[in-house]
Amino acid sequence: MSTQRNRRDSRGGKDNQPELIEHVVKIYRVAKVIKGGRKFSFSAIVVVGDGKGQVGAAMGKAAEVPDAIRKAIERARKSMKSVPIVNTTVPHEVLGNSDAASVLLKPASLGTGVVAGGPVRAVVEAAGYHNLLTKSLGSNSATNVVWATLDALHQLKTVEEIASRRGKEVAEIL
Repeated sequence: MSTQRNRRDSRGGKDNQPELIEHVVKIYRVAKVIKGGRKFSFSAIVVVGDGKGQVGAAMGKAAEVPDAIRKAIERARKSMKSVPIVNTTVPHEVLGNSDAASVLLKPASLGTGVVAGGPVRAVVEAAGYHNLLTKSLGSNSATNVVWATLDALHQLKTVEEIASRRGKEVAEIL
């Protein structure tokens, strides 16, 4: 149930922010039992990215679906972080975890495309990866898979970052 929208700033056509890719990954209906019966509310998990290495995700909760999505988008924009992209793929293999969900990301050669399902695909496409192999392990809860994918992306380091941390040249590491 993933939907994608490209959104421009709605203040009269002037773009203050770059155009963002928004994926509504999952909408949950939650019931609270009260004296008169059940009271329903909704929570939505949304992924937002610029397609150039910035990605964020968040959950929004409200009495109506559009309000939950709007809240999630606002929170996701605030939580956007930078991830490294090397030749349209990830710099190295990485495993991200969140609760019982694990996501494996592997670099892929040019022309492979994004081999990922549902929540993982939403995150990596919003981040801007075009060639990537993934495997989702453990729990398939959409929320936990999104958090596990973000965990994996935040673990990524480029060769330049590793070299500067160790105080060495890039050639010494390779």
